[in-house]
Amino acid sequence: MAQRGIREYDAKKMLAKYLPDYGEFNLPIKAAMVTPDNPLKKVAEAEKWIKESRLVVKPDMLFGKRGKHGLILLNASYEEAEKWIEDKMNKNIRVGSIEGKLTHFLVEPYIKHDKEYYLAIKDDREADHIYFSTAGGVDIEENWDKVITIDVPIDESIDDIDLKTALSKELNESELEKMADFIKALYKFYVDLNYTFIELNPFTIVDNNIIPIDTVAKLDDAAMFWMAKKWGNIEFPAPFGRELLPEEKYIKQLDEKSGASMKLTILNPHGKIWTMVAGGGASVIYADTIVDLGYGNELANYGEYSGNPSTDETYEYAKTILDLMTRNKGKILIIGGGIANFTDVAKTFEGIIKALKEYKEKLIENDVRIYVRRGGPNYQQGLKQMKELEKLGIRIKVYGPELHMTRIVKIALEEVME
Repeated sequence: MAQRGIREYDAKKMLAKYLPDYGEFNLPIKAAMVTPDNPLKKVAEAEKWIKESRLVVKPDMLFGKRGKHGLILLNASYEEAEKWIEDKMNKNIRVGSIEGKLTHFLVEPYIKHDKEYYLAIKDDREADHIYFSTAGGVDIEENWDKVITIDVPIDESIDDIDLKTALSKELNESELEKMADFIKALYKFYVDLNYTFIELNPFTIVDNNIIPIDTVAKLDDAAMFWMAKKWGNIEFPAPFGRELLPEEKYIKQLDEKSGASMKLTILNPHGKIWTMVAGGGASVIYADTIVDLGYGNELANYGEYSGNPSTDETYEYAKTILDLMTRNKGKILIIGGGIANFTDVAKTFEGIIKALKEYKEKLIENDVRIYVRRGGPNYQQGLKQMKELEKLGIRIKVYGPELHMTRIVKIALEEVME
């Protein structure tokens, strides 16, 4: 599972569309997205309320504390909103230690309200955690002692949890029933739509309607394949301050079309150490080992392929990494992984071997050393095929599960980097 942040715009649209399926809730959410290619003037032609309402405008680019950075415009006219966006569109700003360009702005009606609440749901290994407070807003961290925590164990349903008793510490009788029903509905929405995190901070109640004012959300992107209909054409934006390279975009598109998982992040394109790792857990272990051995500054990429990808998919994945590596004079390629449960090692290696043969001349020219460690179904056949690449002049060492998973990293670094 990979937790991927989504835009506030997309989270609110999903809330408005699907939350009523879980209770008698009307979320009168109006939201519009302004981008360099979709200016406010054009958006307002389709969303008539924009010129008829007082507005709130804020960047929608996966960073928080927008108010504290002076990046929220409140109670603005259409003209004020248009000028504010024009002044900031495509401008570089610094948020903490990160600098990036503002390109996406969320526009909503300004909602007058008196009381602000906090609600978040976060997944964990043994239970989902629900956090609630009547002291919502920008200072929630400073008021964390007022937050109630309610756990939903993984083997229990939200219907089994006594929400009212927990909430009664903060809410009066008139608020209790509605809030408990809302939390129950939001939790079911969260589970059914494969969220891993959702935070409404704050949300308010106006005319008996619950209105999310600020929303942060993450989805389990491994669910993309079977949630496509409900999620729609969802976007997983790059973190603020970082634009995806063409190769990263390509693997992202490949991943979205597949039932398998393929991830690629370029950390240092000129790094000498490249990895092609099977499995999300293994990818973390290999990256951590390289860093622990003192070569984090030479780690070129981070990523993984898993979920029994096809031969063609692993070929495209491997080819992308090899192109980047040989173009940037990489020296070590670690093709690693744990012991697979169901991935056919020989089949996935077939795609990787095809790519290695295609890049044979560049690998030899750059004196690239390749180290392979893998186990799982048909691993003997896969490793045998890998070892045969030596006959083509490719410098490759091949190991099975008899070698500890991270030992191969130390072998590679000792032979090439020391």
